[in-house]
Amino acid sequence: MKLVAAALAATLLLSAAAVAAQPSPPLTREQALERLGRGDAEARAEAAAWLGDHGAMRDAPALVQALRDRDGVVRGLAENALWQVWGRSGDPEVDALFALGVEQMSQRAPRAAIETFTKIVDQKPDFAEGWNKRATIYYLIGEYEKSLKDCDEVMKRNPSHFGALAGYGQIYLQLGKPERALEYFQRALDVNPNMEQVEAAVEQLKALLIQKRRGTI
Repeated sequence: MKLVAAALAATLLLSAAAVAAQPSPPLTREQALERLGRGDAEARAEAAAWLGDHGAMRDAPALVQALRDRDGVVRGLAENALWQVWGRSGDPEVDALFALGVEQMSQRAPRAAIETFTKIVDQKPDFAEGWNKRATIYYLIGEYEKSLKDCDEVMKRNPSHFGALAGYGQIYLQLGKPERALEYFQRALDVNPNMEQVEAAVEQLKALLIQKRRGTI
């Protein structure tokens, strides 16, 4: 009897493993959005990842909401998904140019990258991430006024772009305007409260401004 029981148990374990190994059926957009808002943590995480791979700008509000999910993994996946969604223009030619520009950025070729992203914003001006990437390059090479103007273009098209909001803060720090920097860092955190470096910058700026008002610095 023990041998029979052991054999039966082994068969059940193998069957369970086979079921677990079977891939889950692919999600639809509607299923992903529903699970992102109502499922358990694992389902919400799966939904956030799916939207990152397949979502579009119309899905961004749900992902922005997920930045406040009670589960840290879901929050991280939602943030990553937003960057993925923002980086897709819907135009294969523009997406190819975008990939080229990102590669040029990674190779520290700012002028070439600026030229590429300029082509993108000329060809598809409603694609906010083209403006954002050019704003980033302008910031990195110290052309702060041009960077600010491009950030303005980003916000016209994507008001929830926490990266651009934080970018304003960085620029205003470089321009010696801590009050303005604090304002934009706080706005960035209002959208995405998970940016630890921005949160740290806010605390440092608050302390700095208190000291400044007291006349101690």
